[in-house]
Amino acid sequence: MARILTITLNPALDLSVSLGSLVPGEVNRTRETHLAAAGKGVNVARVLVELGHEVSVSGFLGVDNDGPFLRAFEALAVEDAFIRVPGETRINAKLAEADGRVTDINGPGAAIDEAVWQRLLDGLDARAADPRRRPEAVVIAGSLPPGVSPEGLADLVARLRATDLPVWVDTSGAALAAAIGAHPSAVKPNEQELAAWAGTPLTSADARLGAALRLYAHGVEEALISAGPEGVLWVSRRGAWQALPPRLDVVSTVGAGDTLVAAMLHGVLSGHSPEQVLRLATALSAESVRHVGVGDPRAPDFPQLQQQTRVRRLNDVDAGGALA
Repeated sequence: MARILTITLNPALDLSVSLGSLVPGEVNRTRETHLAAAGKGVNVARVLVELGHEVSVSGFLGVDNDGPFLRAFEALAVEDAFIRVPGETRINAKLAEADGRVTDINGPGAAIDEAVWQRLLDGLDARAADPRRRPEAVVIAGSLPPGVSPEGLADLVARLRATDLPVWVDTSGAALAAAIGAHPSAVKPNEQELAAWAGTPLTSADARLGAALRLYAHGVEEALISAGPEGVLWVSRRGAWQALPPRLDVVSTVGAGDTLVAAMLHGVLSGHSPEQVLRLATALSAESVRHVGVGDPRAPDFPQLQQQTRVRRLNDVDAGGALA
């Protein structure tokens, strides 16, 4: 399988809480709680390892509470290439209600100064130049910590792309817009993030497709849009494709997007057919919503979930980003 590097610039210790419904101002009883070393890139790494890839993880970690991350990386058997910074990694609370609503309470993260940022860039340059350590793809996922600007993220994407590395990005807001301007290989906004980038509400499937085509025309080779129960939209040189997941009881949507990114990258790097790529990724993302955490490709009923996932090709895509 492939050697892959994930970069999590603003990781977190995720406190995931499952409860019936959140009643502000009152005592709420939890159904389940789970504290895990996380961050979007770390979650992507978890899925990639389960799919058989050799993974290295990088970014910034607070030195004062990196113990859970050390244990997680050891259990995953991934290379720990995180740069340690003074202080603590933030703790994020994710409150998942029975109806699928998730409330995130996120900290800002540790501040990153220019010297530490340069250490990251120098390390990535050295990795890209070393045939023994050079990854076959890089995933940059999550928010930006204080001290790292959207322009800095764009520079990072451009720097990696200049070494001919495929770069997949999953972020939001100004960071997403800046990253798109640097022409990453792939991005995965959800429908709200895509609407913010497009500057218009996306209230229909045609509107989402139009925005995804704009992403492709802008130079994003793999435009991947997640729209919850409305499914997944994928626009690339392979055409425009849509997948609808099986109907499942939702426990938590935390990790579903990270699962989708990892599984899509797995399928693309493995050279699977577009239908196979999208079917596996959509089904694995759907599997993740049944529990706290990322999708489990070893779930006993995962073959059935893939069979229940509907995939269809919408049409071809020309070089200008319009339907042929």
